[in-house]
Amino acid sequence: MPDTLQRSGALIDPARLDAMMTAVSAFGGGEDGSMMRLTLSAEDGRARDWLGAWFAGNGFAGKIDPIGNQFGFAGMGGSNAPVVLVGSHLDSQPNGGRFDGALGVVSACEAIRAVREALERRGVLSACEFAVVNWTNEEGARFQPSLLGSSVFTGAAELDWALERRDGSGISVGEALSSIGYAGTDHVAVPGAYVELHIEGGPFLERENTRFGIFTRFWGATKYRLAFLGRQAHTGPTPMAERLDALLAGAHVVTGLKALAGAYGLDLHTSVGRLEVFPNSPNTVPSEAVLFIELRSGSATVLAEAEERLNAMIEAAAKEAGVGFEIRSVDRRIAGPMDAGLVGLAERSAAGHGVVSRHLDTIGGHDAVSLAAVCPSIVLAVPSVGGVIHHPTELTRPEDQAFGTQVLADMLMTLATDGLAALQSRDEAA
Repeated sequence: MPDTLQRSGALIDPARLDAMMTAVSAFGGGEDGSMMRLTLSAEDGRARDWLGAWFAGNGFAGKIDPIGNQFGFAGMGGSNAPVVLVGSHLDSQPNGGRFDGALGVVSACEAIRAVREALERRGVLSACEFAVVNWTNEEGARFQPSLLGSSVFTGAAELDWALERRDGSGISVGEALSSIGYAGTDHVAVPGAYVELHIEGGPFLERENTRFGIFTRFWGATKYRLAFLGRQAHTGPTPMAERLDALLAGAHVVTGLKALAGAYGLDLHTSVGRLEVFPNSPNTVPSEAVLFIELRSGSATVLAEAEERLNAMIEAAAKEAGVGFEIRSVDRRIAGPMDAGLVGLAERSAAGHGVVSRHLDTIGGHDAVSLAAVCPSIVLAVPSVGGVIHHPTELTRPEDQAFGTQVLADMLMTLATDGLAALQSRDEAA
């Protein structure tokens, strides 16, 4: 990237970036490339400690809010400068990969540091303040729902309710925060904009030999926690006709959801990603089967139709197996667009390197989806080898990490120079 300094003045250091990724990957990382850093676990606590130490060592003012979101303010703008948050999350899926989320936090550190260094060389004040953010419980693997920290931050979820969410062992979010020392008290206001760099987690960029993508639209999601309720019995002497098998009803729903997705082609994704069976013994008819169900679509109409068909499917499955059921929770996220001004800024920044950006849909959730309800927000994408995500073989090559971070730094440098006016479309600016 020899000409980047002449274009934006904010030149990132790929070696520093790689060293930070290596450092944070030690917390919960396995020799096979796997990552086990569930939110608010001891491993997550150590990763947060590492980030906090990085903030302190690089002159960033650390803050922690009551849901444990972790912030580092660079101290670049004046007292009335609008704040631009940049980051992602450090928590992982069980047996997940090292780059999902963590790259977004590390790239934010490097990009903001590069911009600050460039402005200090020039001796000028930034038009914006910049802050790194590490959101709590983006993944939703230990505590449900996902995007919990960013949802509390934006007011979409109540703090007291969020702190009472419990994991499979009965530990609450509040208890887990206290146990690792991240039950904060700081107040952080809604920013002027939010930018998140993420691995694509899909095949399109690599398949099309494209270096940079922009998620311009996010899909909606409907998530059910459904329990079928049968009767525990011995699998040996209990006649088949007299069994009230909760898991059998669950099996009907699992296969029914696959068929439902097929009915909508590419417009609907369905899954049962987690199943809890009680008493979960090889020779006992299950008395309870809890299914964690997801419907995802970019169309509100398709989501509504699919939910209606899901409810009919649940009733039919319960009747077929002779069991009851309870819908224990429902979480809904609407579909929508990312900010057009940020999309344009990202396109121009990538074009400065001779790269045409690939527009993408984000089907998975990101914290930017939460932030999009309250401020201009965007997710940028760099290639994933083989399109792999949530797996130990998840990989984004160092050169792609560095390129995405450089484009991010260029975007931030424009915001530092022009302020949020840089987010106006060319038509509006004219």
